[in-house]
Amino acid sequence: MSETSHAHEHPNQFALLGQRRFGPFFWVQFLGAGNDNLFKFAFTVMVTYQLKVSWLPAQQAGLVIGALFILPFLLFSATSGQLADKHDKAQLIRFVKSLEIAIMVLAAYGFVTHGVEVLLACVFLMGLHSTLFGPVKFAYLPQHLNERELTGGNGMVEMGTFVAILLGQVAGGLLIDIPEQGGAYVAGACVAVAVLGRLVAQAVPLSPATDPALVINWNPFTETWRNLKLAHEGVAVFRSLLGISWMWFFGAVFLSMFPAFARDVLHGNPQVASLLLVVFSIGIGTGALLCEVLSKRHVEIGLVPLGAIGMSVFSVDLYFASRGLPDAAVMGAAAFVGIAAHWRVMADLALLSLFAGIYSVPMYALIQMRSQPTHRARIIAANNILNALFMIVSALAVGLALKMGLTIPQVFLLTGLLNAVVAFYIFLIVPEYLLRFCAFLLTRLMYRFRVRGDEHIPAEGAAILVCNHVSFVDAVVLMAASPRPIRFIMDHRIFATPVLGWLFKLGKAIPIAPQKDDPVAYERAFEQARAVLADGELLAIFPEGGITRDGSLGEFKGGIMKILQTHPVPVVPLALHNLWGSFFSRAEGGTAMVKPFRRGLFSPVTLVAGPALPAAEVSPGLLRERVAALLAT
Repeated sequence: MSETSHAHEHPNQFALLGQRRFGPFFWVQFLGAGNDNLFKFAFTVMVTYQLKVSWLPAQQAGLVIGALFILPFLLFSATSGQLADKHDKAQLIRFVKSLEIAIMVLAAYGFVTHGVEVLLACVFLMGLHSTLFGPVKFAYLPQHLNERELTGGNGMVEMGTFVAILLGQVAGGLLIDIPEQGGAYVAGACVAVAVLGRLVAQAVPLSPATDPALVINWNPFTETWRNLKLAHEGVAVFRSLLGISWMWFFGAVFLSMFPAFARDVLHGNPQVASLLLVVFSIGIGTGALLCEVLSKRHVEIGLVPLGAIGMSVFSVDLYFASRGLPDAAVMGAAAFVGIAAHWRVMADLALLSLFAGIYSVPMYALIQMRSQPTHRARIIAANNILNALFMIVSALAVGLALKMGLTIPQVFLLTGLLNAVVAFYIFLIVPEYLLRFCAFLLTRLMYRFRVRGDEHIPAEGAAILVCNHVSFVDAVVLMAASPRPIRFIMDHRIFATPVLGWLFKLGKAIPIAPQKDDPVAYERAFEQARAVLADGELLAIFPEGGITRDGSLGEFKGGIMKILQTHPVPVVPLALHNLWGSFFSRAEGGTAMVKPFRRGLFSPVTLVAGPALPAAEVSPGLLRERVAALLAT
């Protein structure tokens, strides 16, 4: 992690490409994804249009090739996750890329001789290649990128993957279509890309094993079950795995329907189907890259509900945009683009895929950040297993829907509505997503929020955050500043506040009452606070005991000392600037939330974090001094 210690050493995610810890890895995964799709698409076109294979009907070729490619993910993901945890990831990457060369040499023979059986075997082997690389890919990133870089790095990988898929399919289609020599050109290209990937892999820096003592369980079935149980231990992580798998279900519906959608609904030729793929890929890549900007270079899971909303809205609108198109002669891409009604269809596809990119990247980053490093690759392997299962279910569900008489636009509509139901369910069982979404909206739409000294907010381990108490939304603002969940100790009366009280209950805030009023509730609050710290989480306290009525900093009460006696953790002072006088503060006669837009929209609000104090040095007076000093900056 030595190279990741410089949290601010590059201006944006693209600058990572110039650094050895990321650049070679990015190009390795880019070339691998491109070669996968160059090979598969060329083979699909060959058996669909150029060869007559009695035992492999043309209309089933794509389905068989897709199923063979996914099969290794189900059989070997559990084993590949163990290998990635046990061995150096750079060495595994080099082994996998050497394996790719061997597979592509065999595939080259198949293309030149038109050996369909050989090429089908290579499809399975390339699926195995991708299965081995998957856990390595996502477990590699958190070893070399810090929390501020993880969202941008995942966005780059997501963007690179979809661009590589697009370029691979375009290249495969063009090369196999060359008269008489198409197979030879594809054979040469596949081997060349594999060799280039292996050469680049040599520059990937060493990534030490996270669990070198791990004993490999070679039984894929028992290990798959064990991996799923391992992933289930962390509720937020497991629900995020399901959320990502749902995204693959969602995306597979659209990708699988593009040829038929272009032909039967849009009256387009294969050029139009390719155009839809281009639009979809650009949308995913753009959404993935936007995540770093929207999240301000943190892992911001508040983007996930935003992504889910966009996915549903534009899936539903795609139904309305495509159901009323008039009959027309089959047209190419140029004629298709020339019709105004088709621009709405393309805009819907671009936007639903853009929001899918925004939806998925923070989930990947959360899994990487919150999984235990010793078994992170096995968690990713569990994700790959679930992804494969969801994609298979997607294919079966689409086939059943069409057999029941639903039109393709109706399938898109149903998928969009199902997405809304699934997203709502996920956000109810993992309320952190919804809370962070509310914090995201508040700090982006109502305030111009910025954080100074955010490197002092610990990315891991137990700590107590202490902050001045200015408004009813102080807790929501603090949520937006932290890459991790925060549990708040809050005055029990705030839970009676409409909407905000419900949100705080959803976020498992800890209500506290004065000891003289309710000694049982008082002691219960401290018991819960100690449990939070014992679990290695962040606890936040407003030591003034209530929201300021005049904007000044009050005296700090001594409750924090009672917690530190049993759990001596670091204490981080925080200071909120400029919230006094806003709609949620008690300005103007001591009443809050009575004058909307009191200071207009986008008023500046700042949170300043100071260096942590060791527990042994903490006193209420010293904490107040530190917060006061931060308020003066």
